Amino acid sequence: MFATADPAGEALRARTGQLRAGNEVVVDGAAIAARRVIAEFYERRGFRPAWTAGASHALLAAVLASAAHGLDPNDYHAASLRKLAGAAPADAAGLASRELLMTDALVRLAYHLRFGKANPRELYPGWNYARSLGDVEPVDALEKLVSAASLEEAIERYAPQVPAYRHLRGALAALREIQRAGGWKPLSAGPALKPGMQHERVRALRERLAASGDLPTLSEDDHYDDELEAAVRTFQARHGLEPDGAAGRATLDALNVGIAARIDQVRANLERLRWVAQDLAGDYLIVDIAGFSAQLFRDGRIAWSSRAIVGRPYRRTPVFRARIDHLVLNPTWTVPPTILRHDVLPKIARDPRYLAKNDMQVVDARGHAVDPAHVDWARARAGGLPYQIVQAPGAANPLGRVKFLLPNPYSVYLHDTPSRELFSRPGRAFSSGCIRLERPLELAMLLLDDAEHWGQEALDAVLRSGQTRTLTVRRNVSVLLLYFTAEADGDGTVRFRPDLYRRDAQVLQALAAPFRFAPVDGGLRKIKTTSRNSGPPGRAVP
Repeated sequence: MFATADPAGEALRARTGQLRAGNEVVVDGAAIAARRVIAEFYERRGFRPAWTAGASHALLAAVLASAAHGLDPNDYHAASLRKLAGAAPADAAGLASRELLMTDALVRLAYHLRFGKANPRELYPGWNYARSLGDVEPVDALEKLVSAASLEEAIERYAPQVPAYRHLRGALAALREIQRAGGWKPLSAGPALKPGMQHERVRALRERLAASGDLPTLSEDDHYDDELEAAVRTFQARHGLEPDGAAGRATLDALNVGIAARIDQVRANLERLRWVAQDLAGDYLIVDIAGFSAQLFRDGRIAWSSRAIVGRPYRRTPVFRARIDHLVLNPTWTVPPTILRHDVLPKIARDPRYLAKNDMQVVDARGHAVDPAHVDWARARAGGLPYQIVQAPGAANPLGRVKFLLPNPYSVYLHDTPSRELFSRPGRAFSSGCIRLERPLELAMLLLDDAEHWGQEALDAVLRSGQTRTLTVRRNVSVLLLYFTAEADGDGTVRFRPDLYRRDAQVLQALAAPFRFAPVDGGLRKIKTTSRNSGPPGRAVP
């Protein structure tokens, strides 16, 4: 630390006074954004400078390293820090300016690593994931950072400390190495390439797959042999495609996505992980919408996994957080309003026996049956049905043998399905918003967690009876409905998924927007913040 000096202290007092008053303070062309927290930080220090030459170099290194998180170092005054780090200020005013700029860079970087740059509540209006510093007081946190034995390590701890984030950072580094080596060339247009073919475009296919690491060895052979077929299958499996070993249209389209676009895809998903890292603790169940999968975690380990079916692009499964509190065996199905209007009522109009064929009843608000013959179906199609339609439990019931209740404003839940054949499809967007699970009974056993009363035999007995039974789950786990278009494993394998709901562009646009703070719950939310290019605090990211 610098020793306290009156001129420096007075300069810091004057500059932080401007911040406290809400005035814009600009250093080297950059606006100081974290106004209140910086003012309070220096007031608490008695206006003593915080940055030594060594700490300033460590800060610059951490700012430059933000690129490895998919962030932009320029959001953290990278150019100015290059000029100022280690340089002796000419006077007290220069020292005060350097102090403000470096502290602002630190606050900005720690904030983005902890919460992400974009505000997910502006991208998803119903966003309800944790976005808080908890009991951490911002000025205390800032003091601990600048006094840490290793500033770089202390800053890194603000990033998500979960394997998924670490592995995806590794994938980003690997993709950037490929980019530095020249990336890969797009394949020329032409017919599908299939095993056994001999064609000049096969050599280009080999080069493309070798560049991305899917083909272990590169040769000039223009014959589509077994080794190339295996490489194509590997590529297809990594990109959410049918692994048939042939380079058809969908596979060629995926092969022709450029290296820069894949890097951006990873950056978007690193940002998504920063948004939700605080909720990845304890027992939780992740439904990955774009990945068509569900996983139950206990103490950081996968205890159950299943393929899943999610909402069609025009009936999207929403992103939110809830808790499973009950499950229902042999559930009835109350037709949701959207499905009723768009699917069921037109079918009833075409076939008067549709309800009887599907074991459905019309019921009033008290749950009493209504004779379908007394319903004006033409009027119902035009102005809405004043009743509900309920399907009895059974083999044709869309909810299958079990559903999991998680209170939420979207009427979305997890459930079984009789349409088992759909789970074999690589792309599984077939529902009207709810999540269908391939292995729901295994999940039911884990959540009930009561081998004495709800072992396999007891569960089977209720299912065979056909009687509806609602049970309280013993393991009341959080369900996190999320959307990831890229993920990576510890061995370096990275998997890309089609952007089912076309959401990556929004995230990338927010990452490219001018810097500004977005509100959080408690802690940093109390800080009055601004930047030269931002609008008022709380305004939406474009």
